[in-house]
Order: sequence, then structure tokens, then C-alpha cells
Amino acid sequence: MTRRLGWFLAGGLLVALLLAGVVSNFAAGSPDGLDATAREGCTFGADGQITGGTCMLQREQAHQAEDSPLAGYGIRGISNPHLSTGLSGVLGVLVTFAVGGGVFWLLRRRAPGKV
Repeated sequence: MTRRLGWFLAGGLLVALLLAGVVSNFAAGSPDGLDATAREGCTFGADGQITGGTCMLQREQAHQAEDSPLAGYGIRGISNPHLSTGLSGVLGVLVTFAVGGGVFWLLRRRAPGKV
């Protein structure tokens, strides 16, 4: 790996960690496109519960991984929501970087013509 590529990867990792750890806490709390579409046709009370109408959201089921340590964009057991969200984002970036780096390292080692 060249020195220039190393600095590029380190810079990219740093930017991704800052975005995941800090900027993710400023994401909008409004429903995204899929959630907004699933809510179309229903009316909701002040507590967010469906009070009438017909929509896809009424057929919603529990997610199989809802009890996992990183469910809900946070880390279970950390009571501060900003810290929980930031740490889960940082952990996600590090795991993705490690897995991606490992795959590229394996592919590079197996490439024809490489010793």
C-alpha cells in the first residue's frame, strides 16, 4: 500500500467516524419515505397510535432482530440517547471498515501475478 493511499483511507475513515458518531445525532426524527408511505391512509392520536383509517402500518410485525444489542439505531444498556446513537454509528463504521478491509486484503493476496 502506498503512503498516499494510506492517508486517503485514514482520512476517509476519520470522516466516516465523525459522520456516524456526531452528525448522526442531528438526523431528522420525522418518518423517512418508507415510514411515511406506510402511514398514508391512517389517522394518529397525539401519542402516535393509530386511531382510524387503513394503512400498511396496521400490518406491521415485530422485527426478528428487535432484541439485538444494536436495535433501534442505538446500543442497548446506554441510557443517553446521543451517546448510544453515536457509539452504534462508530461501531458500525469500524465493523464495516474491518470486514471490507479484510475482503480486499484476501482478494489482493489471491490476485494472479502477486507474490
